[in-house]
Amino acid sequence: MRKIQLLENQDDESVTSESFTNSAFTVRIVRYKECQKNHAARVGGHAVDGCREFMPSGEEGTSSAFICAACGCHRNFHRREVETEVASDSPSSSSSSCVLF
Repeated sequence: MRKIQLLENQDDESVTSESFTNSAFTVRIVRYKECQKNHAARVGGHAVDGCREFMPSGEEGTSSAFICAACGCHRNFHRREVETEVASDSPSSSSSSCVLF
């Protein structure tokens, strides 16, 4: 599953006839990868089910959207991957980075 979040950041500067306010946009793409639920925790072992990526079992906005259709686990058991990209009006100030949680 892939979720995109768009944020707008504006630098507050005094605007004159020669200078304009730069606006930057931050795009965050959130993906939920493999399931990390330990199914053998009760017996003191470690076993995962092998689910490779979260697939919601219902429409977004419903409670079933947080349950994986492949493994039946809640979305919180899946590894969260966040990719952040900052875009600006000026070409010299754009950058991108990848943050894993």
